[in-house]
Amino acid sequence: MKNTRIVLAARPDGEPADSDFRLESSSTPRPGRGELLLRTIHLSLDPYMRGRMNAARTYVEPVELGAVMVGATVSEVVESADDAFAPGDIVLADSGWQEFAVAAASRVRRLDPAVAPITTALGVLGMPGFTAYAGVTAIGKPTPGETLVVAAATGPVGATVGQIASAFGAKTVGIVGGAAKEAAARRFGFDAVIDRKAGELGEALDTAAPDGIDVYFENVGGAVWDAVLPRLNTYARVPVCGLVATLNGPAATSGPAHSPSLMRTVLTKSLTIRGFIQDEFRESLATSFTADMTRWVRDGQVTYLEDITPGLANAPKVFRGMLRGENLGKTIIQVGDDPTIRDRGARRAAGPPRRPGRGS
Repeated sequence: MKNTRIVLAARPDGEPADSDFRLESSSTPRPGRGELLLRTIHLSLDPYMRGRMNAARTYVEPVELGAVMVGATVSEVVESADDAFAPGDIVLADSGWQEFAVAAASRVRRLDPAVAPITTALGVLGMPGFTAYAGVTAIGKPTPGETLVVAAATGPVGATVGQIASAFGAKTVGIVGGAAKEAAARRFGFDAVIDRKAGELGEALDTAAPDGIDVYFENVGGAVWDAVLPRLNTYARVPVCGLVATLNGPAATSGPAHSPSLMRTVLTKSLTIRGFIQDEFRESLATSFTADMTRWVRDGQVTYLEDITPGLANAPKVFRGMLRGENLGKTIIQVGDDPTIRDRGARRAAGPPRRPGRGS
C-alpha cells in the first residue's frame, strides 16, 4: 500500500499558502513489536496547528520542514503487533495529515462506536471538549446569576463552553461572525448572541450583558478582547486558551489590551487572567470530564456541530478557511472509509448531521 501524506514544505509568512504544504506519496510503514499500523478515517483540523508551522518553539516543538503535519485522528487498526489490539479496532491517535501511520499501542485510546459517533472523539468528547470543560470548571467557575461571554461561539470549544456554563446556572453570551453563525449559536441555548460583524461590538455587549462580565473565555483575542476588557466586573475570571485572531500575523500593538491600562485594570478590578494548555488538567479532570460529557451528550444537554469535508488533499484549503472563521462547528477531514457506517447502515441516520447539525 502507498501512503499519501501532507508535509510542511515551507514556513508561512502570514496566512498559509498552497506552497507551504506538499502532497506526497511514500511507502506504508510496518509496525514493530508493541506497535500498530493505523488507517486514518477522520483527521482533526485545529487552530493550534498554525503555531506549529512556525520555527519558534512554544509549549511544544515546531513541525520540521518536510515532516508530516501534526493532527489528531480517528483511525482503524490495520495490523497489530500488540496483544491488546486487533485489526478492525477503532482508536484515537496522533497520526497527522496522512492515510497510514505506525503508532505505539501505549499511545492510542480505543473508541467504542456504540457510545457515540467516532467523530466526537475529535470534538465534544475529545480535546476541544476537554479544553472547554477544564477552562470553565477549573478557572472560570461561573456561579448562578453570573454572566459568561465567549467568542467563536459556534466552534467546538466556544459552543461547549456556553452549554457547560448554562448547566452551572450562568447567563451566557456568545459572540460570532456572521448571520449563519448567529442562527447556529442560538441552537446551543445562549441567552444572547452577538454578531460582531453586524455593528459596534462594545454597544452590543452593553445590551447583552448590562451588569458586566464575570467570566470571559478567551480563544480569539484581538478586537474582541479590546471590547471585553473594560466591561469585566471586579473579580472577573479570564481563562485564556487561544488567540486565533493573531495566529496569521503579529498581535496588535494599540488599544486597551496592549497598553498600561491593561495592568491597571487587572489591579483595580482584581482580575484573574489564567492562560492554560488543556494537557495540564488531564490528570485531575480526565475522569470527571469523560463521565460528565458523555452523559451530557447522550442526554442532549450538550449538542455539537461538525463540519466534515471529504478528501485529504482538501486539508490545506479547509485549514486556511478555518483560520478565517469559515468553518461551522468542529472542522474534520474525512480521509478514508468509516467502517462504523459501512458496517452499520443506519448509523449515520442516528448520528449528527454534518453541516450544520447537532449531536444527539
